Amino acid sequence: MKDEKQRREENPWVMVARYSEIGFLIPASVLVGYLFGLLADHLLHTHWIYLLGIVFGAISGFVSMIRRALQASAEADAEETKEEKEKKDTRHE
Repeated sequence: MKDEKQRREENPWVMVARYSEIGFLIPASVLVGYLFGLLADHLLHTHWIYLLGIVFGAISGFVSMIRRALQASAEADAEETKEEKEKKDTRHE
């Protein structure tokens, strides 16, 4: 099972998908915020709530992007630590 997971993580297409989703994250968040803002404008008979939706969408997109970047950084650090530990163990044997 670990071998399958490791092969999947080493697959270049998996890496492309992982990093390309970051490029779609912010525009998709802004679009969803805009659409919810338009819906709220329609239901409440206003003409300005869509602006709040755009701002909220942009903020949530950036927060999500930062979380994913931190997660990727933590995974890379954990993998690096694991490799160093394996090297250290093989030297002591």
